[in-house]
Amino acid sequence: MRSVVLALALALTAGPVLAAGPPISEVTVTIGPALQTKAEKEYGVAEVRQLAADLETDVERALKRGGRLADHGGGRLELVLVDAVPNRPTDQQLTATPWMTRRGIGTGGAAIEGRLIGADGKTTPVAYKWYQTDIRFSYGSGTWTDAGYAFDKFADRLARGEY
Repeated sequence: MRSVVLALALALTAGPVLAAGPPISEVTVTIGPALQTKAEKEYGVAEVRQLAADLETDVERALKRGGRLADHGGGRLELVLVDAVPNRPTDQQLTATPWMTRRGIGTGGAAIEGRLIGADGKTTPVAYKWYQTDIRFSYGSGTWTDAGYAFDKFADRLARGEY
């Protein structure tokens, strides 16, 4: 019994021995056309570009943690940030609508689509969306908290090899 517990403890602390999916060497994130339009007319282009950069960073970190990020020889992950909804008004929304305040809250989230192109050329579609459904969980949120949560959930699934 003692040896089983010791072996389990060693396995848990040793980190990932084998990656849970094919290695990925490159991650790119683009902004979908509908979200780009929202960025230009409503949210602010700089904020949405930062969201895309945050998604890329979150995915790369999770892949590294999961043992799937390779320096070279892996596949390509091409993601499109299809939609993002803020929890609070963005700077551009506040500027455009004087009666709005940062105290306003709502439910947010994000939608991501794309494809994983393996080193062997095999293409696997990826898609994930998550939107908060209960306003009670939005109190205390920042502007893009729920979108960030969606990114984290998606990145964790990638790291576990679900795609």
